Amino acid sequence: MIRLVLFSLLSAFCFGQNQNYPKDYFQSPLNIPLYASGSFGELRGNHFHSGLDLKTNQREGLPVFAAADGFVSRIKISEGGYGKAIYITHPNGYTSVYAHLKRFEGAIGDYIRRKQYAQKSYEVELFPMAGELKVTKGETIALSGNSGSSGGPHLHFEIRDSKTEEIINPMYFGFDILMPDSKTPIINELVVYAIGDSSVVNKTQRPIPVGLSLQHDGSYLAEKISAKGNIAFAVNTYDQSDKNYNWNGIHKAETFLNGSKLYGYEFDRFAFDETRYVNNFIDYHRYKTLRQTVQRLFFKKKYPFSLISKNLKDGQIRVLPNQTFNYRIEISDFHGNKRMINVPIQYSDALPTSTNKLVTTPYFVKAKNDNSYTKDNISVFIPENAFYDDFYLNFEVKDNVLYLHDETVPVHKNITVTFDVSNMTGLNKEKAFISRKDGAKKEFFTTYKKDNLFSARTKDLGEFFIAIDTIAPKIYRPNFTEGDNLDEKDSISIHISDDFSGIKEYNAYLNGKWILMDYDYKTKRLVHFFSDAVFDDKKNELKVVVSDKMGNSTIFETHFFKTKT
Repeated sequence: MIRLVLFSLLSAFCFGQNQNYPKDYFQSPLNIPLYASGSFGELRGNHFHSGLDLKTNQREGLPVFAAADGFVSRIKISEGGYGKAIYITHPNGYTSVYAHLKRFEGAIGDYIRRKQYAQKSYEVELFPMAGELKVTKGETIALSGNSGSSGGPHLHFEIRDSKTEEIINPMYFGFDILMPDSKTPIINELVVYAIGDSSVVNKTQRPIPVGLSLQHDGSYLAEKISAKGNIAFAVNTYDQSDKNYNWNGIHKAETFLNGSKLYGYEFDRFAFDETRYVNNFIDYHRYKTLRQTVQRLFFKKKYPFSLISKNLKDGQIRVLPNQTFNYRIEISDFHGNKRMINVPIQYSDALPTSTNKLVTTPYFVKAKNDNSYTKDNISVFIPENAFYDDFYLNFEVKDNVLYLHDETVPVHKNITVTFDVSNMTGLNKEKAFISRKDGAKKEFFTTYKKDNLFSARTKDLGEFFIAIDTIAPKIYRPNFTEGDNLDEKDSISIHISDDFSGIKEYNAYLNGKWILMDYDYKTKRLVHFFSDAVFDDKKNELKVVVSDKMGNSTIFETHFFKTKT
């Protein structure tokens, strides 16, 4: 009996923080079985995934429902990011978010269209008053789509704390019941690290994969680790659910040393300003060099990320003479399906056959301090905590090109690159900007100009230089021929593109009146729907004006016929 009571108390202590979320307040935003193509907290490029990506049967146009009563508190339409998104604030203190939509429905759609025409802009951010756009639970608010930075048709769904704006795992609100999962997480790879100059693991100081053998009970047994000094581990893992074969993220990871809790984290909630910490949460160098995403089960230096802040230890193991350890990793999904890895560890004083060779430079970055470097006509300012760790920076200038380390080191905060262009003869300053070589492409940076000083802020390292763009955007491939009768069409479309600095602005006019055109940067297509009722009876003159970020413009003009009914 005493054991049972103790277990109950421990369970309440460990899991009580997640028991207060209402389980039956929110309904599904879709009327089809729910399968996730992306899970909460999933590791993405430069961010943790902030919601559930719900499949929409590989198509657009499914009705999207308000998950509960409330009012529309925010609407944002952007070319990238969430694309077309609605935010609904609910009286219970939470806000639900619906993103990558195709179209808004009813009064919401009418409201947005009026605002877009008033602002003469496709991209808008709106904050309706609390009683302006009320919605009821189950009301159709939009149709699902593929807008913004979506990689395919789906609905991105979030639940946030309305007061703190922290994102919360929707599974805590009963969505786990709608998404059954009896599958155990999968382990792709285990990696071991020697931490510090005097540490050695399996006769090396370099990170190496650890062999795993699957046991009859479904757990993994790792090959024996022989080490001295501090060592630590990282794991490449994913999860699947019933009738769903997407490689989704896990929910929880915990480690134990000789049966005692050592380290762990659970993807329950986090703040948006924490999301870039994903680059320190994973082995970023391995990700960039080998394209493998392994999540660390340790940290070298504590950093202010709430998901790991509850750990009293750093997750590292100190291996000393005459010691052996049993290290256990437990990887769990939200439904409690668990995969274990047992790792035997023993002391060994064997010398390393391969070592980490430290390459030094004259430029040593202390991460907690501001750092500033100048050479020839180029300078770099690095604010405190722009990097996670101290390191030797490669900083070189040659022929007006800045070589700033490489992409294997993550940048957390913007650093500032400044070029003094006074010695660049014949430079067209009006069309010039700071660019970075990104593989075979050249990346545009918004450049701040003051006399002969050009500055840009960046969270990337690499090769920077001054570039010039004098080439105007392209307007091409309308969905009709000049002079066509479009009585059978419900819209007109045309494609736009720019090969360098990128599209800054686009405007279209029918008979001199500004018209709304939806823009999808993935397909490079502008679309105007005749349901806006802006066209004239019979002949209509269309004019499209597109400008890039350096002020180069292109004008396209044509006409068509359409009868008003």
